Amino acid sequence: MVEIKDPENTIVMELANGNVTIELLADVAPKHTARMKELARAGKYDNVVFHRVIDGFMAQTGDVQNGNTGAGFNLSRAGTGSSDMADLPAEFSKLPHDRGTLGAARSQMPDSANSQFFINFSDNHFLNGQYTVYGRVIEGMEHVDKIKKGEPPVDPDTMISVKVAADM
Repeated sequence: MVEIKDPENTIVMELANGNVTIELLADVAPKHTARMKELARAGKYDNVVFHRVIDGFMAQTGDVQNGNTGAGFNLSRAGTGSSDMADLPAEFSKLPHDRGTLGAARSQMPDSANSQFFINFSDNHFLNGQYTVYGRVIEGMEHVDKIKKGEPPVDPDTMISVKVAADM
């Protein structure tokens, strides 16, 4: 098990295959980091599907509006929503989109990130400077690699729970 240096800025994501530990980069993207922690603490990411998973590219999730597998879940709507909070301004940096980094999903507008994010399966440097990097997987990438592929996957994997390590 990896040593958690900053529990307040560490996320533990429970997947069916095992836990994924994510170090949030509050010094690089404070607004995105704060949003993820706020949504995690409110339980908004729990049971949310990975609605867009492209082999060799990335796994996208975080649609807290339409992606929760509870009552009324409709997979065809997953990925079209966000949270009820305002969109975030881009926090672009020089950090590359390397394997295991967490990026903020957004529309064509740079300042439209909200709750959705993706985890890079490989180095995707063509995304550099265009999407906010605000975290990196420090343990459990082998579990991310096993997330079912598809746009959307036929039987999508979910984030069973997402917690801030300081609260565990």
